[in-house]
Amino acid sequence: MTAPDPHTLTRRALREAAQRSARTRVTAPAQHARRRRPGMRVVVALSGALLLATGAAAATGAALTAPALAEPAAAPSSAAPQETVEALIQPIPAEGLPTPVMSPAPTGGTTGGGTLCEDPALAAAVAAGDDAAAIAAAGGPELFRSAVATGTAPCIRLDDPARVWVVINKQRPYVPIDVEPNPLRAPEGVRTLADTALREDAASALSALVQAAAGAGAGEIAVESAYRSYATQRSTYGGHAADRGVEGADLVSARPGFSEHQSGLTADVVPCDGSCATIDDLAGSPQGRWIAEHAWEYGWIVRYVEGRTDVTGYMPEPWHLRYIGPDLARTYHEGGWTTLEEFFGLPPAPGYAQ
Repeated sequence: MTAPDPHTLTRRALREAAQRSARTRVTAPAQHARRRRPGMRVVVALSGALLLATGAAAATGAALTAPALAEPAAAPSSAAPQETVEALIQPIPAEGLPTPVMSPAPTGGTTGGGTLCEDPALAAAVAAGDDAAAIAAAGGPELFRSAVATGTAPCIRLDDPARVWVVINKQRPYVPIDVEPNPLRAPEGVRTLADTALREDAASALSALVQAAAGAGAGEIAVESAYRSYATQRSTYGGHAADRGVEGADLVSARPGFSEHQSGLTADVVPCDGSCATIDDLAGSPQGRWIAEHAWEYGWIVRYVEGRTDVTGYMPEPWHLRYIGPDLARTYHEGGWTTLEEFFGLPPAPGYAQ
């Protein structure tokens, strides 16, 4: 009898594990509900599936390990004198910034010791930078997510700023830290309150979202802020630190090199009715309610929701939209996920490494 293809067994094992996980996991009833991390149940289900498929010794994937970061200065509890802020955010030297060392994704065992990344279709899609094709080659968004969360797809780098699935938080800076996405453009048909832009895929998706909201009678949505360079975020964070102190600034603003806005995949939006209101007015507006219910249909999620500061490190920001693409956004929504950290099996990132 011909030996079964290890990639087929791996794909089948992941699918069975994902299906069992979906049946047993209790889905959060609302976006703001807290949820238990599902990573361990997925790992156990995946290991059982692999034992049945191969008869080999059990192997379990580990959750992705947060990367090691350069030590920032310890945050004071109140005042933020200028010298303290400057100690946290230094200008870029002429020779460039050092590149943080990112820990590799853990590798979980699969049939024959291989991984999904040995699938030629997945490897080709990753090499080509085709995010949608990579997700499809993994067997769909839930199997993709499960493989990343359990470490069985080490070729999928969550620190790659060019990928739609990149995860940036207080434990995970950009590599390189002052990276700039290219190309960028303003979303067509969307009012912008500043000279701002997004990555092309995110710009197209935001145009579709804004048009759909208007067509549904929710009203006009404008962009207050989107892409911010490392230098711009340095100024933004410095202003918050001067007003609130470093500890207060860290709850509402990212340090330069750690902001999702630098990816070109993030937009802060406001409601408009003739004139535009502020970001603080979004949650109670028809536009804010429509976004909370429908943004995922256009590839967007609300990144920082109520009650998850212990994981994300930020206060709720219903105006802060993050583009992860329609496939992953659908899985995120249907699974009741509330943070990207838990979605991809990463540890919480409530603060900067000390």
